[in-house]
Amino acid sequence: MERKVSRICLASEANIIHFLQVSWEKTLGSGFVITLTDGQSAWTGRVSESEISQEADDMAMEKEKYVDELRKVLLSGARPMDTYKFNFSKESCNFSFEKNLKDVSFRLGSFNLEKVASPAEVIRELISYCLDTISKNEAKNDHLQKENERLLRDWNDVRERFEKCVSAKETLESDLYKRFILVLNEKKTKIRNLHKLLNEVQELEKNTEQEREAATCSETTTDRDAVYDESTDEESGTMSKPSVLAPGILSKDDSIISSPDVTDIAPSRKRRQRMQKNLGTEPKMAPQEHPCQEKEK
Repeated sequence: MERKVSRICLASEANIIHFLQVSWEKTLGSGFVITLTDGQSAWTGRVSESEISQEADDMAMEKEKYVDELRKVLLSGARPMDTYKFNFSKESCNFSFEKNLKDVSFRLGSFNLEKVASPAEVIRELISYCLDTISKNEAKNDHLQKENERLLRDWNDVRERFEKCVSAKETLESDLYKRFILVLNEKKTKIRNLHKLLNEVQELEKNTEQEREAATCSETTTDRDAVYDESTDEESGTMSKPSVLAPGILSKDDSIISSPDVTDIAPSRKRRQRMQKNLGTEPKMAPQEHPCQEKEK
């Protein structure tokens, strides 16, 4: 059986402390036993499940909600003093309690109690229960204290390990950062060298291309000059033949002109130019003209 002991003050006797004990088997809603004492007299009564249901119906509340309100009133030792008010009449042995909501109060429950013939036994049992509860709480407190000390030691150990890990992490990060700086500088140097080499290669290719273009241009110019020289030589050779033949022809013409038997026929400029062209372009025909001129002569 579970029980709960608490101190209360009655509205009619505010200066006298009363002790209220509530004990139950399974749950508070299945029924409980109330014991009230002022240290000299004792009153007790049993509240059945049907009475709890009847009180819930009178309050127009659900049973679960009403049981929750009973738990707050009878079992909560830290309840506000001005929230709930207890009343007890020694003549009628009626025990009731109310709840205050601002300026409004309503009755939560009312149960009839019976006076105990031997209150000393009830008080003795109540004191024994309180002492047992205190002993259990002290033992639990000691256990919790030891557990707390153990957890504190573990926490200190974990904190030391954590500090060591943080220190090692910072050292490792610093070392890795230094290595990273070295690797980064090496990479930068390699990149600079590669850029420099690339620029040199590009410059070399550019110069080679320019030299190739210059060589191509010079070859083209040389070819053109060679072609021009060849054409000039051909023209000079062609023109030289009439110059060789011209003295013979002119000498014959002079002989013809100077001859008194032939009339003096002066050829025109056009005819001379035509003859020079014919002589320049067709030097082979000159030997064929000689017999004709001899016949004319």
